[in-house]
Amino acid sequence: MDAEFPDEGTIRAAIALALRAPSVHNSQPWRWRMGDRTVHLYIDPKVVLHHTDPDGRDLMLSCGTALNHFKVAMAGLGWRARTHRFPNPADPEHIAAIELDRHVASEQDIAMAGAIPRRRTDRRHYSSWPVPIGHIALMASRAAQEGVVLYRAEALTHLERAVAAAAAEHAKDSDYQTELRVWSGRRGSLDGVPATNTSAPDGTSRMPSRTFANPLLQQPRGVQPSEDAAELLVLATPSDDTISRLRAGEATSAVLLTATSLGLATCPLTEPLELPDTRAAIVSEVLGDSGFPQMILRIGWAPSTAEPLAASPRHGVTEMIDSLDGAVTGRRREVVR
Repeated sequence: MDAEFPDEGTIRAAIALALRAPSVHNSQPWRWRMGDRTVHLYIDPKVVLHHTDPDGRDLMLSCGTALNHFKVAMAGLGWRARTHRFPNPADPEHIAAIELDRHVASEQDIAMAGAIPRRRTDRRHYSSWPVPIGHIALMASRAAQEGVVLYRAEALTHLERAVAAAAAEHAKDSDYQTELRVWSGRRGSLDGVPATNTSAPDGTSRMPSRTFANPLLQQPRGVQPSEDAAELLVLATPSDDTISRLRAGEATSAVLLTATSLGLATCPLTEPLELPDTRAAIVSEVLGDSGFPQMILRIGWAPSTAEPLAASPRHGVTEMIDSLDGAVTGRRREVVR
């Protein structure tokens, strides 16, 4: 064993945790490769959501969440990651090359890594308990460490209007609706959004998530939607280039894991950011033209009556790792469409 580089079992354990990262429609659009001295993250070119994510922004955010999950997992295992983003200009699918150095895991490192298997996307109503401002400040600090600004949304009427406008526009788009039906309402699939993790829209939520196919998740008993005290947080970057979107995904991961470690429930909302008009409205009306919104997060306390959410399924480590030359080392997953 090389004392200056983790063994294969350690790296595979960290990749297994990285695979728990959230991604658009749980599409898991990534591949991993292990070298002698580095670990590499690639886009999976087979996984493209043409109508949900026409400019690839959600794809890059998804890869950013996986990258940060991996770094967090390695830190908890006693290794510090040094990340080289887009190391090969000739290969835009090569997201990151990661070097690893010995590191004494702190309590924070262990807490963040421990949050990975507990994190869920909870699309249900939240309770009336307010989120402490200190929690929001901590999440903002973790986002800032990734070079991303976290805004606490105050212009809620404008944000609600953008969410409603995006949903209305998507409702008229037959190609989008077909793609959404293909990727949601899943039962027994290792990717896509499971039917058991989505609720039917009831017209009462201020900030509803997408209308997924075949929703089976029930709202918590005794919860009044009007009392939902969720905070809406917007992650924004000064630029809107590819690396900014990747960094926003890394910040998304950091904020979600921080919230989970604090006991909060979380739900990413990206639908209003996928359409140019509604995204522009958020830029001007919510952010005051101070940045490019990359992610909206709904964060709050799950009601005491809320049933625990099952983990969304994921493809296995062996399926997701290729050799360094790109050859498939395990059975390559089949993407169900």
